[in-house]
Parts: sequence; structure tokens; C-alpha cells
Amino acid sequence: MTTPATPTNPAATLPDGRVGPAPGQGTWNLGDDPRRRGDEIAALRAGLDAGLTMVDPAEMYGGGRSGSLVGEAIVGRRDEVFLVGKVLPSNASRQGTVDACHASLRRLGTDRLDLYLLHWRGRHPLAETVDALEALVAEGAIGGWGVSNFDVDDLQELLSVPGGENVQTNQVLYNLARRGPEFDLLPWAREHGVPLTSYSPVDGGELLGHPVLEQVATDLGISSAQLALAWVLRLVPDLMVAVKAGTAEHTLENAAALAVDLDDQAFVQLERAFPAPTTKVSLEMR
Repeated sequence: MTTPATPTNPAATLPDGRVGPAPGQGTWNLGDDPRRRGDEIAALRAGLDAGLTMVDPAEMYGGGRSGSLVGEAIVGRRDEVFLVGKVLPSNASRQGTVDACHASLRRLGTDRLDLYLLHWRGRHPLAETVDALEALVAEGAIGGWGVSNFDVDDLQELLSVPGGENVQTNQVLYNLARRGPEFDLLPWAREHGVPLTSYSPVDGGELLGHPVLEQVATDLGISSAQLALAWVLRLVPDLMVAVKAGTAEHTLENAAALAVDLDDQAFVQLERAFPAPTTKVSLEMR
């Protein structure tokens, strides 16, 4: 499935030529509380309506409950969605990867994922995992595959594995407070034509109370969350973004960040408060 880019739905071109929506919906912790299920399904559907058509569950999230929630939210709308899944490193053996993918498909109520990611590196050799991912592509169970939480050395090793050159994205922690990828990971991704995907663009909410972020957001007439998200989105098409929301109102606030125009003064203020790295920073995870 390919989602076209529009002025309100910017996108990144993946190495295989498909288009991945740049802003999308993360699902960490969604599905954990049955009392919030209705609100969370409404949030996901509101996001689809607003153009946030990438949806990013993982088998780790809620022990699969987020996948079941997403499956319910996208009933009748599968072709609108760029659906991403993730395999846990502990399951990423040759057969385990295939089995985990099929289990995710059952939870989601679909026959295919648009992208399937190795959630982070584990004990299983990359060659085994990549072989399984390539088999899933050939089967039609996934449109393509990628990785998550891989630093430059991991990616270089990945490219040495048969089929490793087919990696489509690397999903990493990247936001104003965690700019380490800008030093070497983002340049590597640009050189090799592999867009990054940012998760936790507001740093799990920890960014929102920062005084400079709040002041700049107030000056622009937007929320701190919209400012933090707009700052990350400035890197489209080199980067896609997955941001979580638990209510329709929150989802629409995130979607409105697409229209935020950051002026030079805002960039200068943010650069002073959150300086770019000048040396290598080990890739962080949350």
C-alpha cells in the first residue's frame, strides 16, 4: 500500500520506491487499560481522518494488546493505512521471525504489514533475521522491512549481511533533547538513502515543561507538543515520525503540527536551549 504525499501529509520515499507517510501514530501503552479502549480507538481513527496514516504497533506493546486495538480501529480502512510492526529480538531467529509476524497479522486482522522492523539487536545473528524478513517479503506478508535502535556500526554490519541492503528505515529515539543522531546517524542515512523514523518526538512528555520550549510555543501561538513535533518534522523527507495520542483531541493537536511554520527566531532560540552534538553520542533508547 502506498500513501501519496500531499501538502498536509508529507512523506518520505523508501529505498524500494514506496512512499511512507512522514507523520504517523505510535501505539506504545495503547490497549493497556480496557477502560480507555474506546477513546484510544477514536484517537487512531481521528488520526487516519487527519492524514496520520502510518500506524506503528509492536508485539511488545501491551503483550500484543496494542495490535488488537489497532486491528479494531482500522476495520474497513486497511487500505488507508501504512501499517508497521516490530519483532522482539528474542523472537528474531529464522523461524521465530516468521512465526511472530504471522501472530501479529492475526492480532491485527490483516494479511500484510507495510513494514516490519527488528525492534532492537538481540542474540540472534542478523543473517538469520534478515533471511526471515526477506522470506516474509517474498511471501507477501510484509511489503518491506527495517530495523529500530540501530546505530551506525550496527547498520554497517547489517549491510554486510546478504539481503541487508534492502533495509527500508531505522526507527530511533530522536527529538530536541536527544539530538545525537544528527552527528553521524542522520548523515549515514542520507548517504545511503534510508530515511530514519523518529519515535518519542516529545521525549515521552519530558520535553513539555521546558521553559524555553514553552516560551517559544507561546510566542508562536501553539502548544509545546506541537512545537517539539514540528521541529522534528522539519527533517522530512529524510525522516518519518511516530507520535502517540490517547484521545482524538490529542491526535488532532498532533496533526495540527503539520501546519506549523517555524521562523528563524524560533530556530535560534531552540538551538541555544538544545544544542546539536559536536561529538559522537551513543544511540539512546527509551
